[in-house]
Amino acid sequence: MELELLKSLVVIFGTSAFVLLLLHRIKIPSIVGFLIAGALVGPYGLRLVTDVHAIEMLAEIGVILLLFTIGIEFSMTQLIRIKKAVIGGGGLQVLLTIAAAGVATYISIRDVNTSVFFGFMIALSSTAIVFKMLAETGQTDSPHGRVMVGILIFQDLCIVPLMLLTPVLAGDSVNVMDVVLKMGKAALIIVVVLFSSRWIVPFLLHQVVHTKSRELFIITIILMCLGIALLTSKFGLSLALGAFLAGLIISESEYSAQALSDILPFKDSFIGLFFVSIGMLMNLGYFTDHHLHIELVVFVIFVLKVLTGTFSAFIIGNPLRTSLHAGLSLAQVGEFSFVLAVAGKSAGLLPEELYQIFLSASVITMLLTPFMMKVAPSFASKITSFSFLQRLCSLRSETEQSEFHSRKHSHVIIVGFGLNGRNLARVLRESGIPYVVLEMNSDTVREMKKNGEPIFYGDGTSRELLHNLNITKARLLVVAISDPASTRNIVSIARRENPDIYIIVRTRYLVEVDDLMNLGANEVIPEEFETSVEIFSRVLNQYQIPQNVISDNIDAVRRDSYKMLRSVELPKKRLTEQHKFLEGIETETYLIKDDSNIDGHSIKDLRLRTETGITVIAVQRGEKIHHNPSPDFVLKKQDVILFIGKRKDVQRAREYLDSDRFVIEKYQR
Repeated sequence: MELELLKSLVVIFGTSAFVLLLLHRIKIPSIVGFLIAGALVGPYGLRLVTDVHAIEMLAEIGVILLLFTIGIEFSMTQLIRIKKAVIGGGGLQVLLTIAAAGVATYISIRDVNTSVFFGFMIALSSTAIVFKMLAETGQTDSPHGRVMVGILIFQDLCIVPLMLLTPVLAGDSVNVMDVVLKMGKAALIIVVVLFSSRWIVPFLLHQVVHTKSRELFIITIILMCLGIALLTSKFGLSLALGAFLAGLIISESEYSAQALSDILPFKDSFIGLFFVSIGMLMNLGYFTDHHLHIELVVFVIFVLKVLTGTFSAFIIGNPLRTSLHAGLSLAQVGEFSFVLAVAGKSAGLLPEELYQIFLSASVITMLLTPFMMKVAPSFASKITSFSFLQRLCSLRSETEQSEFHSRKHSHVIIVGFGLNGRNLARVLRESGIPYVVLEMNSDTVREMKKNGEPIFYGDGTSRELLHNLNITKARLLVVAISDPASTRNIVSIARRENPDIYIIVRTRYLVEVDDLMNLGANEVIPEEFETSVEIFSRVLNQYQIPQNVISDNIDAVRRDSYKMLRSVELPKKRLTEQHKFLEGIETETYLIKDDSNIDGHSIKDLRLRTETGITVIAVQRGEKIHHNPSPDFVLKKQDVILFIGKRKDVQRAREYLDSDRFVIEKYQR
């Protein structure tokens, strides 16, 4: 048995590596490669792997670790921030999808109970695939990413009631009290798990870290991940949701970064097995014989889920473009739908023919998801570029923006009110520079308006909204959002509408720099490179490279759009030779305390250069700084002396001033 499992793993990883290598050359996402590899080696393909159950067990661990890492990168604050997407968007999406899919299925099979159950299965989307794609592209915290995460969390919460309602649809008698009790237990375990994030887990991790044992820390993290996932599953919730909650708990502690780095190798090793196991469900022979029926079902699923997902996101206050982006990305069938399908088949709700069609159609929707998510930004932008749709999107805040239109000129337009947008707005406000903010989070807009911020709700890709903010008379446009497709559209529109406006863009993506510059951005600031610039400037400063040389090189890097840092080839010319005469030189400050004998003595009286070798270069008295004070400068209490010298001289000077030897020597003379 052990050798059989080992052989299966070798076959799976070998086939996956070969397929991924081929697809990588044509830039096909790795998820697709794993799904294809699963279909090839599985029981319906070449039959190289027969023990599918063992692979599914390992695959489940991959899903748990994936959701665990997502939870760590998330936080309770972020979860509360997207509560509208979880409750409103998720609830509406599930109900609408069940209703729409139920009606569509009933037209075909004329069975109410089976049709409703089919709606149950269609309503769920793939948490594993969507979360992985969002994490890989850094879009988890983007506007559409927050909507998708919120809806997916609600779908995972729906697993309990959907499983409990399955026997009801099958006609079995169900104890209402038993249903209420199970729902209550599920809610209780969520509350207990989240409650422990504030008190129990931080204390436990602190004790573990105090041992300074890395092995113990890793084991504890894995134990918490698998243990909480298992605990929640015992109360009827999914393993994935339990793992996500476990990650949320650790995200609230100061050890989250270390936990994430330690768990990533395990996650990457197992998550591929999950997608391979999904691919194994694909019955290639059945698909060939019934491809027309399966293709029709796939088409219906995509249409229904895109419509319901888009409508749900839009109705809770998201722009149409963001809503459509989310709807397209959530159009696949979820992995937990397979569990529902097995339960429905056992209960007699799902005939064998319909079961096979559902399995094939579901795997194909998963297979197409990476491509759907890739084209979603451009497709959503094109659809919402029609004038009547733009008009619809601008109705929500058009009145107040029109009032702004007639007042401002030579102002700054800030698109996005995250951390960067808030900091910029604070500086502009304190400097008296007029500005206006455009933000797509309606809750943020409502909250900030109460604080007096000139902030408006809307999508920056709308030409009408930008005109309402008087972009033709604005001096600067700052784009600080986590949506690369929207960023490109905003830059392009702004440059066309105002050729003279100065555009500054923040991006997380290095590949975006050249494209944004070509579209009309004056400056593009990639976060990673700005961090690199700050690090290398400080390193050079420690090696006593003159500050003006460091500044010149920083300016050169930024002027060249960071090409120096993006190149794998090192610069041919060195920055500068290290200045040997500065080696070992330090500056030091010394406060003259109230009880010090230095009070009332001049710099000449101290004889610092003679006794210690250091030189006084400045004295701060209150708010005033006296540069290069004369030898006759008289020092007073609370003055701060700034001196320079070699390390050993600086240390000698501190000891000399503390000892008051200069006073004794003066009187002896």
